Amino acid sequence: MKALHIHVGERARQHIATQGLRPQDIRVVPAAAGGPKGLMLTHLDQQIFGRWLPMGGHTVHLVGASIGAWRMATAAMPDPIRAFADLSHGYIHQHIEPEAGRQFPSAARITAGFTQTLQDFFGRDTAALLNHPRWRLHVLTSKGRQILRQNTPARTAAGFAGLALTNALSRKAVGLFLERNVFSSPGEPLPVPLRDLPTQHVALTEANFLPAMLASCSIPFMLEGVPHIPGARPGAHWDGGLVDYHVHWPYNQMKPGLVLYPHFQQQVVPGWLDKGLRWRHRATPALSNMVLLCPNPEWVRTLPGGKLPDRTDFKSLPPPQRMKVWTEAVLRSEQLAQEWQEWLDAGCPADVLRPL
Repeated sequence: MKALHIHVGERARQHIATQGLRPQDIRVVPAAAGGPKGLMLTHLDQQIFGRWLPMGGHTVHLVGASIGAWRMATAAMPDPIRAFADLSHGYIHQHIEPEAGRQFPSAARITAGFTQTLQDFFGRDTAALLNHPRWRLHVLTSKGRQILRQNTPARTAAGFAGLALTNALSRKAVGLFLERNVFSSPGEPLPVPLRDLPTQHVALTEANFLPAMLASCSIPFMLEGVPHIPGARPGAHWDGGLVDYHVHWPYNQMKPGLVLYPHFQQQVVPGWLDKGLRWRHRATPALSNMVLLCPNPEWVRTLPGGKLPDRTDFKSLPPPQRMKVWTEAVLRSEQLAQEWQEWLDAGCPADVLRPL
């Protein structure tokens, strides 16, 4: 059974049918939020960023929210193949002991542990990844507005309840509660125009890299919001996936270039609160120049538990069993990278491409 599905927009399909696919064709690589699901892309990430994409010798924009931000920052490290292996091992074997009398650790304890993990993982390589000669890193956070500007339990609960209700009526309502912040490393500006929601562009520096990364992964109620990030406007910052869950942006307005999207599913869902709103899961013309790589759903059902790793495993599986299941899933995911390379070596046959 084939593990890899390659989905394309119409503009990308026409390009591949006539010209194939070369590293220099890729201008943007987005990376979704989704926690442990991102583990399934470890071998694809190693192949893309460690071997294939560097052959292009050009500027590529890496955009990520939450675990996607962590993956894209890892891609910009000096040795991405080793760094992705370390990321996968560390994520699989993480375990934060809850405080006495609690079944699960508090948000404060998880935040403290995650802060230390970020420092240990990126600390020595921060300057290098921010000044990568070709990769431009863009880390996404969701900054609170109005009631969510301050990070207090009551305001957070009320604000996110209001956000959930209004978002169901209109995606634009997200802008009443949250502002997209794009923290960008030095160099060429982001080539995708962002006019759909309130957006602020902030320089990503050594002073704000770790706070921005922490905020991009700060799931409400699981971690604490980051109350202020140097260089950004005042206000609490939360998980970038709240606004941009799968980074469904107007890539079709970017010319020239294609978007390469290693993803854990075919659907590119706009915001985290859109997960249950199926009508927002459809592809749009904005994705016409996208090449999306994802696991075959039938192949996924052959994995341990019949699914991708996800956050429910933290509660449903004892740590040793969870670590074993996730390790097996990541090992199996090497097939995705192998099939991707086989497709490239075969000359990028267009007959295997699937519509988005």
